[in-house]
Order: sequence, then C-alpha cells, then structure tokens
Amino acid sequence: QVQLAESGGGLVQTGGSLRLSCAASGLTVNNYAMGWFRQAPGKEREFVAAISRSGDNTDYLDSVKGRFTVSRVDAKRTFYLQMNSLEPEDTALYSCAARLTISRGSTYSTSGDYKYWGQGTQVTVSS
Repeated sequence: QVQLAESGGGLVQTGGSLRLSCAASGLTVNNYAMGWFRQAPGKEREFVAAISRSGDNTDYLDSVKGRFTVSRVDAKRTFYLQMNSLEPEDTALYSCAARLTISRGSTYSTSGDYKYWGQGTQVTVSS
C-alpha cells in the first residue's frame, strides 16, 4: 500500500521559513517523480514544485522561484520542500504527490499527472 505522509507545516510570520517533508512508503522511490501542490481556501489546487526521478531536474511555480527549493533523499525515502521568505499568499494546504515514470529527467506540473497523494500539511503565514 502506497502512502505519502507530509509533515513540517505550521504557523510562521512573513519572511520566515519552513521545511516540509514527504515520507514515502510502499513504493520504490527512485522510480517516481515527485511534486508539491497547494490549495488555499476557496481556490483551486495549484502546482508548486516538482523534481525528477534523478533529482537533477526541478520545476517551480513562478511566484516561488528563488524562495522554495525541492529536493529528495531516496535513501531516506523522503522528499523535501524548503520554503524561505514566506508570504501570506503562501498560506495553503500543501500536499506531495508521486508519479511512476520511466523517464529519469522529466518533471510534471499537472495534478492529473500524479497517481499517489498525501493528506497534506497546513502552512499559515501571518502578516
């Protein structure tokens, strides 16, 4: 049974930092590309960041480029989203997702690309 479990969310002031983690089980992690998505109240889910199977390629939502960094440590079966210079507009429920792929270098930015999802972790940025 595939499980993705996010952690690391919380309440932080504007300009602060958080590191989200996504622990994976029930899958061979190095066969999967990973993504982070977020959903704010009353809004649609949006892509935040993605990392390829190899870890060599990443992709980001324009508004988080230079502030967020996605990474993976396959030996720990864990994926990360380092978030710096947080803004109130970053407030949302953040979820990680996994996609089985034969491509080591591809990243995926559409929610429909992903089969497995975590429950999410809440990030709240106060002004």
